Amino acid sequence: MRAAIQQITDGRVLFAFDKFDIQPQYKDMLTAKAELMKKYPSIRVRIEGNCDARGTQEYNLALGERRARAAYEYLVMLGVNPDQMEMISFGKERPAVEGTGPAVWAKNRRDDFRVIAK
Repeated sequence: MRAAIQQITDGRVLFAFDKFDIQPQYKDMLTAKAELMKKYPSIRVRIEGNCDARGTQEYNLALGERRARAAYEYLVMLGVNPDQMEMISFGKERPAVEGTGPAVWAKNRRDDFRVIAK
């Protein structure tokens, strides 16, 4: 189970500026996470939506929620039990990388996956 938890928490979904759709390059990774979650139904995951530093707090909280929901709905579509997941938006409050500029912003527009129960 330890390897499954590591694989679920590894790998972020990154998003284009002001977007919340799941890009094709992340679908295989999400499929692998879904298979593990179905294999280990006791695992619960929190999907954390994040944004870059631009925009208002309110706007980024809403966008982070839409990003988390996009991953949640994709995983449900793949057969994951909705009770195994929860979502939260951190907006711009938890950057993965500090700083400014396009390269930094691109790394902060993301969904993180945290195992909260096993």
